[in-house]
Amino acid sequence: MRTLALGIMSGTSLDGIDIALCRFTQTDDKWTYEIVEAETIAYPSVWLEKLKEAPNLKAEEFLMLNDEYGCYTGKLINEFLKGKESPQLIASHGHTIFHQPGKKFTYQLGNGASIAASTQITTVSDFRSFDVALGGQGAPLVPIGDQLLFAEFNYCLNIGGFANISFDQNGTRIAFDVCPTNIVLNELALQKGFAFDKDGGLGAAGKISETLLHELNNLDFYRQKWPKSLGREWIENQIMPLLSASGLSIEDQAATMYEHIALQISTIIGNDGKLLATGGGSKNRFLIEQLKLKTSCQIVLPDEKLIDFKEALIFAFLGVLAFNGQINIRASVTGATRDHIGGIIYNMGNK
Repeated sequence: MRTLALGIMSGTSLDGIDIALCRFTQTDDKWTYEIVEAETIAYPSVWLEKLKEAPNLKAEEFLMLNDEYGCYTGKLINEFLKGKESPQLIASHGHTIFHQPGKKFTYQLGNGASIAASTQITTVSDFRSFDVALGGQGAPLVPIGDQLLFAEFNYCLNIGGFANISFDQNGTRIAFDVCPTNIVLNELALQKGFAFDKDGGLGAAGKISETLLHELNNLDFYRQKWPKSLGREWIENQIMPLLSASGLSIEDQAATMYEHIALQISTIIGNDGKLLATGGGSKNRFLIEQLKLKTSCQIVLPDEKLIDFKEALIFAFLGVLAFNGQINIRASVTGATRDHIGGIIYNMGNK
């Protein structure tokens, strides 16, 4: 079975919308993939402001924005696909605005119906809500893609707004959010007038505060067993107040955050095996250097296309699985009551 699918991903770090046109081939139980073409489209300032303000909108305004963002996504897809082969389906993650599975809700902005109507292509969206309804965390969702597409690696680590990891343990796939990464580092960079901390320059220029590091490492989240996940609200309530109250320079706050991130990740992976590192944070040389100082695990940085578009690739894959009636979310990863098929399908009959 061969399927051409388009994956759409917008991360919490607000870098932009990742679009990846991917081809998947299934032979018996083995899957292979190809990223045919991919592009990251940076958010214009107007959309950056809209997404940042979305959590504070009134219900009616929020619903209007959900449709508007879906139409905007559809427009970008149409422009991207000009002159290219049309995919059989689109799989859209959306942009996470709320994520509180403990309170039984999660919400990714971007109406899938609007995307399907705008593109006239079958669209799969809202991958997380069913999992939360089944008692799961609704995250992380990429591990089944890690398991089926990247089986040669002992660990798959994505460093985006948050660092999340997946690996096999006694024949069962385990995955969870490890700690905040770019969502905090970008905020610190913004306070210095930069969009992000290029190559970890702020962290490299600062000094580690043992007091702040101790406070970060002793947050309750790190004592919880998996499955577990993080959201923007946790950052605002737990991380940012500690950084602000520290009285440290931005450089020292950044240096301490880098140490915190490297410690949390290295604690999970230990010193054996091979780790695939992807996501924007894997291109941060200072962060990778700090991680290598704390582990003998082999850290593999793939080609830039996979680094940038692995999540979009895997959401395309999740859409393919859902459209073909195959399990795409593991209960062992999210904590749901059973394995299931996540995603709402808006079928345009174009299979």
